[in-house]
Amino acid sequence: MLELAILGLLDERPMHGYELRKRLSEMLGTVRTVSFGSLYPTLRRLQHQGDIVEDSSAATATRPPATARRGRKTYRITTRGKETLAALLDEPGTSSFTDDGFGVHLAFFDRTPGPARVRLLEGRRRVLEERREGQRDAAARTGPTELRYARQLTLLGLETSERELRWINELIRTENPSQGEPQ
Repeated sequence: MLELAILGLLDERPMHGYELRKRLSEMLGTVRTVSFGSLYPTLRRLQHQGDIVEDSSAATATRPPATARRGRKTYRITTRGKETLAALLDEPGTSSFTDDGFGVHLAFFDRTPGPARVRLLEGRRRVLEERREGQRDAAARTGPTELRYARQLTLLGLETSERELRWINELIRTENPSQGEPQ
């Protein structure tokens, strides 16, 4: 998912590592932070694969002079990187349905082909339905007075899953009005 996020952001404009990390944190929220220890190896791997290159001409153009520093590498996406990005957006894997994976894909839904968006939404719906069933079972196992706060936490998770399922079903209807909700 980190490769998808990096390629998607670099498709917008060239950026240096610090700026990428900041944008990734904004995109992924405070729940998941991207460390420099995972960002830079991924950048090197993408560079080695030919998906991105260092862009020395953009190094100063993308930063205000007050924050410009020597040694910061600015990266830009290549034609091969654009093809890789398109393939990642078009063929979501099972990790795309998880909380982190779905969030990254959702950030680039405008660039994701319609059929792939529907596959992503349907896959996410399956994950949420399984989660909801587990939460229902857990809520049924504890009575209203025993483990009161643990039960409240389970009920909050159940409510959150049900709310996201309603939202997902609405997105699926928007993408494909004949699809609707599952039986």
